[in-house]
Amino acid sequence: MKVLLHVCCGPCASYPVPFLLEQGHDLYAYYYNPNIHPFTEYDKRKAGFYELARHHNLPVIGDEDYDPTPYLQAVAFREAQRCKLCYQTRLERATQIARKGKFDAFTTSLLVSPFQKHDLIKTVGENCADKYEVPFLYFDWRPQYSDTVRLSKELELYRQQYCGCLYSEWERYRKKGKKEQRKS
Repeated sequence: MKVLLHVCCGPCASYPVPFLLEQGHDLYAYYYNPNIHPFTEYDKRKAGFYELARHHNLPVIGDEDYDPTPYLQAVAFREAQRCKLCYQTRLERATQIARKGKFDAFTTSLLVSPFQKHDLIKTVGENCADKYEVPFLYFDWRPQYSDTVRLSKELELYRQQYCGCLYSEWERYRKKGKKEQRKS
């Protein structure tokens, strides 16, 4: 089966890529993540993804330039729904690519992270599948998350410390600052 894998980053894809290849799929990867902030973070994650793609001789669809506009437009004044809108922005684009490329199905490496909203990703993926008539391959790869940590370290891939969006980066540093204030 010809499958398009939306890739959020190299580490998260380090388990799904060999898994899907071992299942015999004709696998292609697509890196589309307008949510990532700042550009330097986007660039590090993209480089890690391309390193993983080279390691597995994985064909890559497109080479998206950094453009946070679609994400920012989607979440502006709807910050409470930002994760859903972020998944929607990325998976809808991946589904459009899958349909245009006549793929049999699509999936996403987001399904490996225990830090993501798994049920929401599944729902968004299924909604995109219905809308564009390209099946969504659902996998619960969360039990293999520790494998992604090990594999990404072995491949020396850049490992990020937050989901990628401006809000998660802000929350990360805000929590860190509050902890440091309590210690004082």
